[in-house]
Amino acid sequence: MEKPKNSAQLQAMLEVVGKKLGMSPDALRQELEAGKFDKAIAGLNQQDAAKFQQVLANPQKLNQMMNSRQAKALYDKLTRG
Repeated sequence: MEKPKNSAQLQAMLEVVGKKLGMSPDALRQELEAGKFDKAIAGLNQQDAAKFQQVLANPQKLNQMMNSRQAKALYDKLTRG
């Protein structure tokens, strides 16, 4: 998946995702940059959180997921409003 082209896109994405997770964009950024996802996945049910952790632990699965058509569509939706 493409990286956000500028900091405004990244900030917009952090705001949308942070709002959905009940976190400030800055808190979400700090957590993600530190490689911590505890707060980000706290809102998921146990089964979804376990799946998410499995994907994060497997670089091949993570790459496959990030390059999926659905991930690209979600990225486009989040960055275009």
